Amino acid sequence: MGVLACATSCSSRWAKLAFMMSTSINLGHRRLFLQLVLVAALCGCGPAPTKAPPAAPSGKPKIVCTVGMVTDIVRQVAGEHAEVTGLLNEGVDPHVYVPTSHDTAQAMSADLVFYCGLHLEGRLVDDYEAAHKKGRKIFAVTAGIPHDKLRGSEAAGLHDPHVWGDVQLWMECVREVARQLASFDPPHAADYQANADELLAELSGLDTYIREAISSIPQQQRVLVTAHDAFAYFARAYGMQVRSVQGISTDSQAGVKDTNALVAFLVENKIPTVFVEASVNERDLRAVIEGAQQQNWTVRIGGTLFSDSMGPPGTYEGTYIGMQDHNATQIARSLGGTAPERGWKGKLAAPSK
Repeated sequence: MGVLACATSCSSRWAKLAFMMSTSINLGHRRLFLQLVLVAALCGCGPAPTKAPPAAPSGKPKIVCTVGMVTDIVRQVAGEHAEVTGLLNEGVDPHVYVPTSHDTAQAMSADLVFYCGLHLEGRLVDDYEAAHKKGRKIFAVTAGIPHDKLRGSEAAGLHDPHVWGDVQLWMECVREVARQLASFDPPHAADYQANADELLAELSGLDTYIREAISSIPQQQRVLVTAHDAFAYFARAYGMQVRSVQGISTDSQAGVKDTNALVAFLVENKIPTVFVEASVNERDLRAVIEGAQQQNWTVRIGGTLFSDSMGPPGTYEGTYIGMQDHNATQIARSLGGTAPERGWKGKLAAPSK
């Protein structure tokens, strides 16, 4: 029902009510009563609207993003020309996240929406893809990555979404963001490209640091064991072997067979270190550690890695570069490498004593 039709229909109903009730009201109060009825008709017509965010006071385009890694690169490429909001922040697992009505309102009221894609965001993806087909400016940042560089089955639509683990693949996502922003806002296309070029240069330096840090680990110790399969791109890009309890989505459940298989691998290969993840319950990994202990092999936790979310907002680890710096440095130092304690740029939080 259109706004005008709604107002007309509601006004008609309230007018009938006003007439019936006003006949029983003292003449001196009738005018005030009718004024109140009119206000109620205009304000109360229809169901209560879903709460949506206010328009950007600056008049700049509103951009909504999903996970922090996407929000970070979009914010840097957009620069001063847009207001960028992230839906999923520190510690939120996108695989199992259930969107709220407020999330939907934010996305549907935005000028653009960027998400990772490859079904990382679980229940958000179907809505976004449907809205995109209807003309909404909703884009997956991974759309620009050649399919032969993705892990998984294209035919089955089961690609591994954790592409940010490989910095060079994430650089493709930066380029995709710059392309979409330039298409949306041609007058500022040169600025978007300049911002992207600056970020890409920094990411190239980060990629070099990670390679050096991981290569400092003795070859036989380059085995990364985590809670779920979020580091396969990282391992492929930087020369590591990777094992996990769960699959690429935390929505899957680790069974006894999965746990026992990982325990056997740790014991047989004398792997002393595993890593927990900031956004994933460590229960299954604890079961693996206990299983190894029952077979007289001690496994320690080498630290916490950022897998599907970044660190706290406002911190270095709360940026994509800081997240990757933290992970590479933590992995290298825990597995016998020689990475600097405070990471690539000396900005990592000091290790707790």
